Amino acid sequence: MTRPPVVGLLYPGHAAEDDFPALESALDGAIRLPVVHTSIGRDEHTVEALLDTGSAARLAEGADAIAAHSPDAVMWACTSGSFVYGRDGAAAQAAAISARVGVPASSTSIGFVEAARALGISKVAVAASYPAELAEHFRSFLAADGIEVIAFGASGIFTAADVGRLGPEAVVEMAVAVDVPGAEAVLVPDTAMHTLTCIDALEKALGKPVLTANQVTVWEGLRLARASHPLPGLGALFR
Repeated sequence: MTRPPVVGLLYPGHAAEDDFPALESALDGAIRLPVVHTSIGRDEHTVEALLDTGSAARLAEGADAIAAHSPDAVMWACTSGSFVYGRDGAAAQAAAISARVGVPASSTSIGFVEAARALGISKVAVAASYPAELAEHFRSFLAADGIEVIAFGASGIFTAADVGRLGPEAVVEMAVAVDVPGAEAVLVPDTAMHTLTCIDALEKALGKPVLTANQVTVWEGLRLARASHPLPGLGALFR
């Protein structure tokens, strides 16, 4: 019997990590998404704190732990802790994880770029949970790969724990508030936000593709594992 693809997730702290086992269950075990919690210093949506969250030592410790799950690919499941390092720094994070575990690796921020490329999207609206100063780093990260942010909202939520308490209605409201006709998709960064159960609701409300952090994390991991295939409930990206 062929085992399902295994995407190992390095997830900082605790906020919305239950999104992933819920998806596993909803898909009747068609994919496996083991989670290892990486350590954090301070739960703050500040550049300083997130540079620490994504530091080489913390990721190396997580990579060693996820190896026990024999993953086909590994994802650094953190948007802000990757985009604050910029394009080259995020690539270096992924390369270091890959070298340590011996399988392909990527991050949520890189996943957003790859997902937009797969859908042929170059103009987006961004509904960020972060304070504006931090969210601007995501705009710059996207711009480095030719993705133009034509509408932008930053909700100013200071901690991942607070983001994790947002319900689906709040997530939909946040996305609708930033949408403009010229945006080909709406991007919702932050793996601390529960989104895997409301992708279809988001796309129905907006009438266009929606890319969320936890969604693109799973998609990018499956792409690296060469196990991409249509999955229900996860929007245009998985159709």
